[in-house]
Parts: sequence; C-alpha cells; structure tokens
Amino acid sequence: MCGRFTLGNPQNVQKRFATSNKIPIFEPSYNIAPSQTVPVVTRNSPNKITMMRWGFAWSKNAKHGTINIRKETTKEKKYFQKILLNQRCIIPSDGFYEWRTVNLEGKDEKYPFFIYLNNRPLFGFAGLYNKLVDAEGKPIYTFAILTCPPNSVIKEVHHRMPAILEEKNEDSWLEPETEDFERIYTLIKPYPSEEMKLHPVSRRVNNPKNDDEKITKPFKEVKLF
Repeated sequence: MCGRFTLGNPQNVQKRFATSNKIPIFEPSYNIAPSQTVPVVTRNSPNKITMMRWGFAWSKNAKHGTINIRKETTKEKKYFQKILLNQRCIIPSDGFYEWRTVNLEGKDEKYPFFIYLNNRPLFGFAGLYNKLVDAEGKPIYTFAILTCPPNSVIKEVHHRMPAILEEKNEDSWLEPETEDFERIYTLIKPYPSEEMKLHPVSRRVNNPKNDDEKITKPFKEVKLF
C-alpha cells in the first residue's frame, strides 16, 4: 500500500504535466497523509490540476475514504470497472514511504523507508477519483492511489507498491472515456526497478505533523539488509 508520499516541488507540476491551469497555493510537503488535499491531474481538454482529498469516498458525508485500490479490484468488481474506464487521474509526487520491520540492537522495530526515482524527478501515481456534490451544490473531489505487485526494489520492504506511470504512458492513462478496459488495465504495473532507489529514514515520518525535507534523509542507524 501507499500511506504517505511527498511533493517537494509543486511549482513544477504545471510544466511537468502540461496543465492548462496553474497549481493553486500548495506548499512543498514531505509527509502527505490520508485526508489531506493535494493537486491531482485530470484530462479536461487539455490536462487540468484539481485539488482533491486523499481518500476515495462513495458518500458526501464520508469522513474517511479508501486511500489505495488494488489493481485486481478494478477487474473483480463491476463498480470499479466503470470507475477505471471513466475516472482516472494522476497524482504528482517525487517520493513515498513504506514501513518494514528491522532488527535494531537486537530488537525488532518497524522503520519507514523513503522510495523515489533516480535523481528525484517528479512522477505520477496512477489514481482513480470520484466527484460528489455537497449540500450547497459545491463539488467534492476525492481520490485513491492504485497499487500493484512490487518490483524487486519494493519487494524488500513491502508486498505491494503504488502504481507509478511511465511517462510515455501518461497521455494514454488520461485519455477521456474509453471502452478498452484491457489496454488501460495493462498500464497499472510495477515501475522498472532499475530506475528506483530507497533508504531508511527517521520514524519522525510516523507523525504527519513532521513535514520538513529532513525526514527524507537517510537514517544511518538502520540498514535494509
């Protein structure tokens, strides 16, 4: 799963994803947590940035939503088959965290690992979104990040990974309504392992109030192997 991610260069989102509008005020964040509102890219002749709450909601009264949706679920459940065909989005990011149990001084403890692409460029998670309307008629947008089996790098820390789109596939992912389910489904896949890196970080990440670039730095007391 993916329970925290980063967006340290939000000012680059418009250029990177060729959006027609500028990103609303959004400060760099290194510890984005569920229920927070973040910039999300959708196709709206052309691409558009929309602020959405992390947690796919079925009801306007839901306080919490589904933060991750398994790739397999989009094929197994008819509801999500329709969502996959019609309500896809890209969530800009430059890194994310996963937790693994490590042995530190003879004691097993869970520590977070920061995972990113080589040279830390912006990338896009494959996501699904929902649009609801509140009591005043205002739109409410929520989203979830799709997950898939891990590549060889992520496998060292977790049995699932967020689906990161290869840049060459982003336009296909954002295409308007399509009936070609299998073609879209195949875009949800593990990112090439040779293009990814990870390192352990401080458990300060566990508290979303800790939101500074220092939490992405290597925590030398912990080793992966």
